[in-house]
Amino acid sequence: MSIALLSSSSVRAWLCNIPRIPPSCSGPSVPPQPKTPSLALGKKRAVAVMSGSPALSDLSRLYQTEFVRSARAVGVLWAVCTLCFAIIQVVILIQPSWVGTEASLHQGRGPEPPSGTLGLFEVCVDSDWPVPECRGGLSTLSPLPSFQSVAVLVGLSLWAVWTSVLCLALFRFCSAATVYKICAWLQLTAGFCLALACLLFPDSWENPEMRALCGDQVTSFSPGRCSVHWAYILAVLGVLDAAILSTLAFVLANRQDALLPPDTKDVTTGLLMSA
Repeated sequence: MSIALLSSSSVRAWLCNIPRIPPSCSGPSVPPQPKTPSLALGKKRAVAVMSGSPALSDLSRLYQTEFVRSARAVGVLWAVCTLCFAIIQVVILIQPSWVGTEASLHQGRGPEPPSGTLGLFEVCVDSDWPVPECRGGLSTLSPLPSFQSVAVLVGLSLWAVWTSVLCLALFRFCSAATVYKICAWLQLTAGFCLALACLLFPDSWENPEMRALCGDQVTSFSPGRCSVHWAYILAVLGVLDAAILSTLAFVLANRQDALLPPDTKDVTTGLLMSA
């Protein structure tokens, strides 16, 4: 009887050692537990593992470095264009070349009509001397009576642009996004005032100064024998320049924080002007 039991136990042990036999032969089988992992817990663990990975840390640092380089390059270009726009505003205000006579041969028996240019503050008439004779000027701070409103609008535009230039020093003390937004609103104000000045200037042509230079055919939006000169064209281009600069400043302000990782936003304060 013992030999039969021994042989049966040996057979059972030999059968259990076969790899293809399931483990249920060694005893009662335990039903597998259903897998119910928590998705949120898995995500947290994955984020923890990824944040602790040195490769991902290096990638984040590289991403921040590339962003700062791009933002610094575009910001410097924007600042240079803003300074150039401010200088153009000064030229627009002081130059007496908004309107000028057209070059044409005089035909007739009467006296030759005068030739010259006209600006917001002075009228310059050509003479026998190389230097034209000018009446008025910026030194008196009194524009021509018919162009006072236009001069005030150009002056406001000039103030707004130069204020935005001075605000560039705030990069060392404030966040870059805040400075960009301040400069954008100032440049938008400058462009709006300059656009109003360009619209009001032709409406003010019917005045004694224009009639003396351009003839009696001068009316609003009709310069007679004169035509607009480069200062007025430069003012129109200044409106487009202000629109482009303000739009670029708004884009830089919105991208300044949005493109960086959340844990590196505080590092970008003053990066454009930092050494």
